[in-house]
Amino acid sequence: MSKPLVSVVTPVYNAEKFIAQTIQSVLSQTYFNWELILVDDGSTDQSLDIISDFQKAHSNILLFKNPENSGAAITRNRGMAEAKGKYIAFLDADDYWFPNKLEIQIGLMETRQLDVCFSSYNLMDANGKTLGKQVRALNELTYSKLLKCNYVGNLTGVYNAESLGKIYTKNLRKRQDWLLWLAAVKSTKQPVIGIQEPLANYRLQPDSMSANKLGLIKYNYSVYKTGLNFSTVKSVYCMALFLYEYLFVKSKNTIDLPKT
Repeated sequence: MSKPLVSVVTPVYNAEKFIAQTIQSVLSQTYFNWELILVDDGSTDQSLDIISDFQKAHSNILLFKNPENSGAAITRNRGMAEAKGKYIAFLDADDYWFPNKLEIQIGLMETRQLDVCFSSYNLMDANGKTLGKQVRALNELTYSKLLKCNYVGNLTGVYNAESLGKIYTKNLRKRQDWLLWLAAVKSTKQPVIGIQEPLANYRLQPDSMSANKLGLIKYNYSVYKTGLNFSTVKSVYCMALFLYEYLFVKSKNTIDLPKT
């Protein structure tokens, strides 16, 4: 029996330092039935040249270009619109997967008929050096839990576009990935399972949400107010729940790795 196609969506913007490693991590997958959809958002560096070299050797690497710089939400939405796979997965242009990532997740999703799946992942710095920390996935995730805080590392998330339909997000500057997973988890009637094994490396950039606390508050509030259309009162209430969850609950999911 043939294995289902997985569409991997990767937004690209000035990623010449990392994009080759990102693409190579998809090429190295032990699960072979995938298409890599790269959407360039107006890069001015050598990203397109690097991608072009990979395209010459691999017909399942596809490149699309935005007419102008449009931001992550529009770029991811464009990638999803072009996707042909039963499953849609995401990988940012500065992160990378471990070789067994898709095989483990798609195997579990097919066996248990899951619509949404995610996993633990390790942290590295901007230069790719391990930080000796791992963000552990919850064993199972509910909508109410996800509403308090984003527990899905976008680079590990996969959803079934055949059963849930393609999930497009509003044009938020940041945190549109959280909005997408909220929609996916709310839509499914199946359990949302977190795989405990780390299946990817996340690059912690200096300007990332994890490093920018003021931005964290601003952009998470916009998820409630603009993304979910909550009232101001409900958005403020949800932000209070978020801050408690983020500072005192979710923080416990980041563990130190054994030193080697």
